Amino acid sequence: MIAFIGSVFSPWYRWSGRKAPENHVCINVATYGPGGRFTMTDRGRAALRTSRDVFEVGPSRLHWRGGQLQIDIDEVSSLPLVSRVRGRITVTPSALTTVELPLTSAGTHVWRPFAPTARIEVDLGRRGEWSGHGYFDANFGTRALEQDFSYWTWGRFPLRDGSVCLYDAARRDGSTLAAAIRFDARGNAVPCAAPPKTPLPRTIWALRRETRCDAGHAPRQVKAMLDAPFYSRSAVETVLDGERTVGVHEALDLDRFRGPWLMPMLAVRVPRRAGWAFRE
Repeated sequence: MIAFIGSVFSPWYRWSGRKAPENHVCINVATYGPGGRFTMTDRGRAALRTSRDVFEVGPSRLHWRGGQLQIDIDEVSSLPLVSRVRGRITVTPSALTTVELPLTSAGTHVWRPFAPTARIEVDLGRRGEWSGHGYFDANFGTRALEQDFSYWTWGRFPLRDGSVCLYDAARRDGSTLAAAIRFDARGNAVPCAAPPKTPLPRTIWALRRETRCDAGHAPRQVKAMLDAPFYSRSAVETVLDGERTVGVHEALDLDRFRGPWLMPMLAVRVPRRAGWAFRE
């Protein structure tokens, strides 16, 4: 689940010139497996309300309550399986961090891992219930992703005493980012040596993928989640510092994403509802 102010993957935001991020807000929800749904409705500024503890986009909202982040979902999935997706996600961090990682030297993109180690409970009614480990993070930017990056991969993997996050990116200026940060259950962050880059099989869209894995081992995908021409999300098993773990892995090809041919395709999956407004 992702909440956007300035929906970076929205064709409507791109076509608008990205001058008013608050006019392109979105709650993205993806469920996986048989009957999986995908919601990503681009809404206008009248659908956004924020306060110190509450973030609302249309009929969905995120709010802090007693040290927990509660996310109330009320969305409609996009084609081809149009239906309502309702429920609640509760995120309970083991701790909140104060870490910020600039992804470019100019600070035009910043990653903020608020709660890299957390427990979650998911109740989507007839769409299923689930509980387990999770995380809560954010990205902030003042430029389009494809202006500063050509490709990146990201992964978050739970460990016995916390979690580790891996960030690798190729920047447009020819430099690279290679970050590996280990978080304990109290939110303390320690940069650690990143194991070697190891390729993963390409996706059904032939998207290149790689992750980090201890020498002598090979990572493998254990569950496909989202596949798009420019983006992949999957559950990946790898070995880090001798510990076998399964976490969420993403690969993003921004050369593909900036191609104009892609935007009409995305418009089918990302409907625009500019006129939605709160009634009270």
